[in-house]
Amino acid sequence: MPDEIQTEEIIKDIFKQGKECFIPRYKPHSNHMDMLKLSSAEDISSLTLTSWNILQPSDDDSAREEALAGGGLDLIFMPGLGFDKKGNRLGRGKGYYDTYLERCMKHARGKPYTIALAFREQICESVPVAENDVQIDEILYEDH
Repeated sequence: MPDEIQTEEIIKDIFKQGKECFIPRYKPHSNHMDMLKLSSAEDISSLTLTSWNILQPSDDDSAREEALAGGGLDLIFMPGLGFDKKGNRLGRGKGYYDTYLERCMKHARGKPYTIALAFREQICESVPVAENDVQIDEILYEDH
């Protein structure tokens, strides 16, 4: 989203290194999200812009591999509004990522490593958490 760290350069680097990249597709009016495979960094320009101003594969795009249907994921960059140094994350309240991580834990590969990319202003003393919130493994932010 516009108020989050932009990941386009990271995605380009993922492909330069010969790695696979999966991006979220959110299902509206639910907490369901799938991670679908990008074929290249340029593939992003073919994606649909949602009402949340996010580029994602369209609902009728069934040709892309879903990460959990294959080998699972090693790493997920986690978005959020705020984070604390204990690894708690304040999302946007829909539960997409926490629900997806629960699905990952049932996959043979298990839970991927999670990294939050944050602005320094998003680091809080503490953020409110619920029972089903999954902690972040690492938070990256610029500290002056």
